[in-house]
Amino acid sequence: MILAGDVGGTKVHLALYDFDHGQLSYIRDEKFPATEYSGLGEVVTKFLADGKDSGEEVTAACFGVPGPVRDGRLKLTNLPWELDSRALAASLKIEHLFLINDLEANGYGIAELTPDQIFVLSEGDPSAIGHRGLVSAGTGLGEAVLIWTGGHYLPLASEGGHADFSPRNETEIALLRYLWKQLGGRVSWERVVSGIGLKNVYSFLRDDQGLEEPAWLKDRMATEDPNAVIGEVGEAGGSELCSRALEIFASAYGAEAGNLALKILATGGVYLGGGIAPKTLKTMQSGGFMKAFTDKGRLSHLLIQTPVRIILESRAALMGAAAYAEERAAEISGRSIRAASVQFS
Repeated sequence: MILAGDVGGTKVHLALYDFDHGQLSYIRDEKFPATEYSGLGEVVTKFLADGKDSGEEVTAACFGVPGPVRDGRLKLTNLPWELDSRALAASLKIEHLFLINDLEANGYGIAELTPDQIFVLSEGDPSAIGHRGLVSAGTGLGEAVLIWTGGHYLPLASEGGHADFSPRNETEIALLRYLWKQLGGRVSWERVVSGIGLKNVYSFLRDDQGLEEPAWLKDRMATEDPNAVIGEVGEAGGSELCSRALEIFASAYGAEAGNLALKILATGGVYLGGGIAPKTLKTMQSGGFMKAFTDKGRLSHLLIQTPVRIILESRAALMGAAAYAEERAAEISGRSIRAASVQFS
């Protein structure tokens, strides 16, 4: 079996996979509140103990983690954890264990997706071949590049979501000024295009632009997940404040996705990951995202031809981590579980 993990600032999502006829075969998964554990090893031990009656051995593991991994090590920014792939492999008794950036894992997952797990926002030129971009708005804003090598795609992680936010109109200039004061200085794209960003845009419209926050909405924002409330109410058109927040968010999302597409010449398309886009498809289809994505002056024609696809599958990063673990373990050991599942099926 292959163990895959998606480590976030608030939760750790773990899953077990096998292979059937060369395709990933899901076994089970579970989410754990990260702050209740002293480290990743403790979480994994709990997960594997919960399913110990399966009797199958984990031969390889990979965990997608937020931030740059250097020599198999990472210090998390949102958790007091320091991860070391070698130490984890020894303590968990898993021979092949790897740490990779979470967007890198998401990038590897794209090749494992089926058509029903992808929503096509813009066809562009679907026959075009070339580099791909991945922009994921979730808790934060992750970005990655999928380099076309001529035979397959090689995901490369980045921290592009922390690049400087650049406003494109009077409203966004006012938003930048508002956030500059709130944050005491520099504003990154993540402060606008992410779960954090969506709440920031909402607060800006309420506090700086004077949009009304009804009492019922204020109560829901105080007692429920604010992003879920903004998304649900905004998609349903139940509040101008929520609807407008989603519109500004989607437009900024489109602008930054278009920026990435220009920088890497993403003729192979741009994929949108994370949890926000799949939950706000009505807003994403309303035109604001694609208008901003293609509004690139003399290079607009390139963006019009660039396919844009939304990843609907919430376990895409786990699938990518599992695929990476199997491939790297096969390179090291000379034994491929994926290939064996085809040969003996």
